[in-house]
Amino acid sequence: MTRTIDKSLKHIDNKINQMRTKNKDSDHFKVKDNVFDEATLNALHKLFRKRYIEALGGPISTGKEANVFLAEGEDKELAIKIYRISSSTFRAMEDYILGDPRFSNIRNAKKDIIFAWTKKEYRNLIRAKEAGIRVPEPMITERNILVMEFMGDDGKAYPLLKYVSFDIEDGQRIYHTVTKYMRMLYQKAKLVHGDLSEYNIMIDTHDLSPIIIDVGQAVTLEHPRADYFLRRDVENIIRYFKRYKINTSPEELYTYIINSSE
Repeated sequence: MTRTIDKSLKHIDNKINQMRTKNKDSDHFKVKDNVFDEATLNALHKLFRKRYIEALGGPISTGKEANVFLAEGEDKELAIKIYRISSSTFRAMEDYILGDPRFSNIRNAKKDIIFAWTKKEYRNLIRAKEAGIRVPEPMITERNILVMEFMGDDGKAYPLLKYVSFDIEDGQRIYHTVTKYMRMLYQKAKLVHGDLSEYNIMIDTHDLSPIIIDVGQAVTLEHPRADYFLRRDVENIIRYFKRYKINTSPEELYTYIINSSE
């Protein structure tokens, strides 16, 4: 058993070294300082030892704050989201962390905010899933690492809504599912996504159903800017789905979301 674990730990180090060597001139793979610092490597090793991760694959996506990598779990594919401590725009994170009563004791230090953000996304995913919303199932967090369900097939992630076109009927059906999820998030999970758009909704290519992702910034209804964030989400969704002949006004959608009566 020990030999198997050690082999897995060596695998991740070899994988990282290969990525550095083969892509040393590519910004997409400059991971040593931005993603895989020593503390993050130690956290990954801990997840290997706990058997959450069997093998680490290549990157699925990169962003301003985090990179997402494909990984193998014991019996399924996983997505490993690693928030970059050295280069994350943590000042923007403060708007969502500060004011959230769940994180009232967080110090204003960069590392503490990023660790809190990672836990926040994990907790938000749990609340959303328990409310019946389709989101990646969260598995565990460790420092700046979030392990969750991989949304895709055979190592290929489902596409974002932004990059998929539908006929009018399918587009309207997806709109109604997305707005139902917004209402469930508000009414049942007591959360507002805070950054909902065509860039953080995935589409399951099997049945064209939407999947809500990137909920790290989602805030509780007690947050002082929750209403502002909700109205911004509403504007984004109405703007995007106008192409599918959705004529609902932002005020009508807002009222639908916050009204507790069916």
